[in-house]
Amino acid sequence: MLTPEELRQIRRLHVQAGRRVDSLLQGEYRSAFKGSGMEFDEVRTYVPGDEVRRIDWNVTARTGEPFVKTFKEERELTLLLVMDVSGSVRFGGGGKDGKTDKRLQLARAAGGLAFSALRSGDRVGLLTFTDKVEQYLPPRKSRGHGWQVIQAAFTSTTLGGTNLSAALKFARQVLKRRSVVVVLSDFVAPTGHAPWDRDLAALARKHTTHAILVHDPLENDLPDLGLFAFSDAETGRVRTLPSSAIANGGLAGPVDRRLQDLRRVGVRASPLSTEEDAFRRLQRHFSARVTAGQAPGAGS
Repeated sequence: MLTPEELRQIRRLHVQAGRRVDSLLQGEYRSAFKGSGMEFDEVRTYVPGDEVRRIDWNVTARTGEPFVKTFKEERELTLLLVMDVSGSVRFGGGGKDGKTDKRLQLARAAGGLAFSALRSGDRVGLLTFTDKVEQYLPPRKSRGHGWQVIQAAFTSTTLGGTNLSAALKFARQVLKRRSVVVVLSDFVAPTGHAPWDRDLAALARKHTTHAILVHDPLENDLPDLGLFAFSDAETGRVRTLPSSAIANGGLAGPVDRRLQDLRRVGVRASPLSTEEDAFRRLQRHFSARVTAGQAPGAGS
């Protein structure tokens, strides 16, 4: 059952998205994604000037003359949202409305993208994860399914640890055709889990992959207050640390460094602060006609 607060947030998303998604996000969504995929159409006889890499060697071997594969632009998009619901995202200083934490900001971003997919007539799915895959809604094309994705983004229970690598491997297994994948997380992972960079690179080689890194100003600007007892949101372990160990990203590292790690494996990545307008950040992310590694930094 939806809580009253979750209902208010979904209604707010509906109003905001309904008024602004066409003017603020929808145009960028369409231009960033549409036409980015190609699907096989047929084979035809090779003519001088055709790309050699498109030669169908099986047909060529059978017939004794060269044939090439032809492709057509995909008119429908498959969008999979991979969303972090681990304990570390249940953190925040309240944002501008006094109640925004990283978890709520991720839900807004996921909801905005799902709404855009609905308006474009595309397939959209959701994968939520902690230290395992929590929920998987396969990409489908229907209004009812789209709103199921949005509801799940807002209501998925926030739990313990993080294993992004496992979620990325699962996404690779279930996506059988070229898709657009948007990973929404703070990219804070405990030690002891498999590094996720190889799995993210493997996903990006097959699918158009984006990353939205959510963060909160308190993670970067915590004042020097001496020793404090901190409770790890993912493990429940209480540790006594100086506040300086938590400032500037703490054990996860600064936001800029986490962004660099994402871009290094070929993913377009942008930061999303809990004090930002999530729609405007998404609009800037998808309107940036830049290659991975040159995308806007944390201060953009």
